[in-house]
Amino acid sequence: MTAAPAVRTIASVADAARARAAVDRVATEGGVPAVDRVRFRTALTARLRRCLGRGGAWELRIQVRPATAVQDGRVDVSLRPAGPRPPGPADDEADDEPSLTCPLPRRPAEGGLRAGLPLSEALLRADEDTAAVLRLLDEREHLLRLHREELHQTNQGVLALHADLEAAARAQRALLDAERAARAEAERARRLLTFLGDASAAVTASLSHTAILRCLSALLVPEYAEHVDVWLFDEEHEEHEEREEHEEKEEREEGGGERSRAAPGPPGPGPEHPAAAVAAARTGRPQHAAPHPGRLPGVDDLPPAARSPRRPLLALPLAARRLLGVLTLTAPGPRFDADTTVMLVELARRVGIALDNARRYEQYRDTAETLQRAQLTDLPTVPRLLLAARYLPATRGLNIGGDWYDAFRQPDGSLLAVIGDVTGHGLHAAVVMGRLRTALRAYAVADDATPGRVLTQLHRMLRHLQPGLYATALIARIRPGEREVVWASAGHPPAVVRDDAGTVRVLDAKPGVMLGVPVPCAYPDHVAGLPPGSSLVLYTDGLVERRARGIDPGIERLGRALAALSTPELEQAPDAAADALLKTLLYDSERDDDVCLLLCHAEAGPEPRGEADRSAGRADPAAGGAARGSVEVTGREGGRRENL
Repeated sequence: MTAAPAVRTIASVADAARARAAVDRVATEGGVPAVDRVRFRTALTARLRRCLGRGGAWELRIQVRPATAVQDGRVDVSLRPAGPRPPGPADDEADDEPSLTCPLPRRPAEGGLRAGLPLSEALLRADEDTAAVLRLLDEREHLLRLHREELHQTNQGVLALHADLEAAARAQRALLDAERAARAEAERARRLLTFLGDASAAVTASLSHTAILRCLSALLVPEYAEHVDVWLFDEEHEEHEEREEHEEKEEREEGGGERSRAAPGPPGPGPEHPAAAVAAARTGRPQHAAPHPGRLPGVDDLPPAARSPRRPLLALPLAARRLLGVLTLTAPGPRFDADTTVMLVELARRVGIALDNARRYEQYRDTAETLQRAQLTDLPTVPRLLLAARYLPATRGLNIGGDWYDAFRQPDGSLLAVIGDVTGHGLHAAVVMGRLRTALRAYAVADDATPGRVLTQLHRMLRHLQPGLYATALIARIRPGEREVVWASAGHPPAVVRDDAGTVRVLDAKPGVMLGVPVPCAYPDHVAGLPPGSSLVLYTDGLVERRARGIDPGIERLGRALAALSTPELEQAPDAAADALLKTLLYDSERDDDVCLLLCHAEAGPEPRGEADRSAGRADPAAGGAARGSVEVTGREGGRRENL
């Protein structure tokens, strides 16, 4: 239950002091803390001053409201005029102001509102409250100073932490930048090394100067060079250098000391080359010509080139055992990069080695081919026999020197046609081939020399003089006017015979072992019909053998090509017939092996009477009713017949 409010009349300062003391007593007994009491009392004092300043009497109503279930206890204080409002400057203000409220933790005593305090006691209590507030203020100031100091230290720590974090961030950014740069550099180096490896493989894959230079230009343009120019020195320049080196060596051996020798210069008259290329040719060092020094590793700087004053030029020597030429590159951009230049210098070195290998290969190949061609026989003139021969060197690799053909007359007037193939290639094979050819001719002059006996003697000779070296050969003996051919084979592809009717037969009797195989062997003679109008074709395996398909399909193609020729074609132009066979069999321009072909054609005209009488009683193995255009091709494992 709420008690009736206590009302006090305020007409003077003393009344106001007593009323304030009464309110302060209620707050004190209600357990209001000193700071809240001072705050409440200060607000009440300010309001009392305003009222006293307006003059007149005022009523101070003090209402204590105990705590209930829905709200806490409190004391409400309000001021109202006790009578008519006196005139004053505040006439426009409201008659009353909102009540002042102060929460009461506990309920004060019942008589506290009406029992007043003496003014002296009220002043002392107010001072006590002020002292409490001052103590609280001192404590708060002390805490505030502590907090300020702590905040200052914290701020300093935060600033230091921020500085450390900023430094760490800068260091991390620097590390990340360094890592990115290192990765970019490593990737660039990897890319350059990969390109160098791929380019080296590409330029060394061929033994042709033209192919190497074409490949080099395709590799470098446009990423590493805007334009590529290769200046290769001629053979005369190289021979001059070799002569000078030889003369200098002789002088040193004679004790004359070492003579002064000018730096190697470029060859004689020719197209004009940049000064950088000429300097590289004279010094053997890479040269860089640009408006500004490139300071590239291992490269000399020169003034800009006249033909390219704004674009740098890089002239790189192409050297192996000697200086072969100069590679000149026009920069694809404003400058040459140092790492790229190192790669280009190394690539030029490898290109020089590749060009030197190609040149040495071509010299070796030309020597072997020249030696082999020098030992090939000029075909003899034999009555009623037409001869045509072809030799084609391999177009790939060093497969030169092992294949040969020969045709010569024996003392009895018969023709000995020979085809052979020595294992191995190059100069050694060509030399062995020459020995076999010479030995074969020597053995063939004997009175009892037959193809089988000649091969048997060659086999013994090769086993004794050249162990470990083997050869294949096929020898055919043709007597003019006779209707047969006697032949023997030492592991060689079978000969092919075409008769006048167009029927083609393969002489597929089992051949003997290869010459030189370490087993004794006596080669038998075989006889095959060769009537007038017939053709005998001897060849080496390079004509019919292909790696992907073997040799038998090639022999079949040869038989079909021979059957497609007519007897007049064979008799009127045997050379053209031989070319036609090569064109049909060698439809691709690249060959892995040599090719030899020997075509022997027996003329189909009327025979001399004596010859006809001698051959009248002989059976013709080729006789039969085969239709024109029929081809009989027998493989080494069996036979089949195909009608064209």
